[in-house]
Amino acid sequence: MGEVTLRLTLGAFFLAGVAAVWAPQPSGSDAELRGLAVRDGTHAWASGAGGTVLRTRDGAHWEKVAVPGGETLDFRDLEALSSDILVLMAAGPGAASRIERSADGGASWRLVHTNPEDSGFYDAIAFWDARNGLVLGDPVGGRFRVRTTSDGGLTWHLVKEEVMPPALEGEGAFAASGTCLFALKGGNDAWFVTGGAKVARVFHTSDRGKTWSVAEAPVHAANASSGLFSIAFLDGKRGVVTGGDYKQPAFEGLNGARTEDGGATWLPAPLSQAGFFSAVAAVPGGEGRFVAVGLAGTAESRDAGKGWTLLDKTPYNAVAFGAEAVGWAVGPKGAIARFQGAGAAATSSPR
Repeated sequence: MGEVTLRLTLGAFFLAGVAAVWAPQPSGSDAELRGLAVRDGTHAWASGAGGTVLRTRDGAHWEKVAVPGGETLDFRDLEALSSDILVLMAAGPGAASRIERSADGGASWRLVHTNPEDSGFYDAIAFWDARNGLVLGDPVGGRFRVRTTSDGGLTWHLVKEEVMPPALEGEGAFAASGTCLFALKGGNDAWFVTGGAKVARVFHTSDRGKTWSVAEAPVHAANASSGLFSIAFLDGKRGVVTGGDYKQPAFEGLNGARTEDGGATWLPAPLSQAGFFSAVAAVPGGEGRFVAVGLAGTAESRDAGKGWTLLDKTPYNAVAFGAEAVGWAVGPKGAIARFQGAGAAATSSPR
């Protein structure tokens, strides 16, 4: 029996034998949700199509938050910098890509940045700390666009004398879950992943966006709907990427990879024999633990991405965790669910 087959067989066993991985919660919305930020067991925010922003202040009940002027925007990512300060990103062509900021927990919002380039398209935002962060955009003039902030998202600027490798023909980032970009908290490193070109790639900076390097990953790409969609790191060395083809969710191709050298090299690490995973997140306090979601369901690793167990087949778009390993997932038709912490140790896979 092959190792992937063994992993799937064990995954089916766990699906039948453990408590539910997710506890669904009414969201009061039917919007496609893709953005998610979690602070702790009582405070989280979700966002999505049609200007949708939702929040919970007790960990169980969700309420809609109005963003004036944003009713038609597609809010694909948001970051909670504190209990009060939120940074919200809309994705879309040109001026439809913009950044809103709240300083009162979402009660009011201020438009702080609009993409000035007609051919631009923002994909994700990430922060190293409460003041320093970056926003990633698809290539303009043959190179990915990165803007940074040093004042908690109030202002955004292109990096002076930035060193960015050229983009490949057709290459872009996927604004599918707000997790194609990752910044290591408290550090200087950030990574983003791409698809749509002849190969899938991972870009890395160790100086907060001044200089970037790039490495190929072994996940299938080669068309506009396939490649890498998400990236997460445990520390400066150990990370995983996930993806596939969102138009072919049953595609039997490699859908994950892992690194132990900060992204310089990537090794195959399948999450399942087939399927598309749009988001992956590290679980705080769980040494080596990742949870990934997508149209294929939910998969978990407890050994830094070397082996994965399929836990659930419910489709979600994004997953995030906060303090004390509390997490949520969001997805189609307003789906929101709280992580139950179920799962077994990941099975082994090739090293």
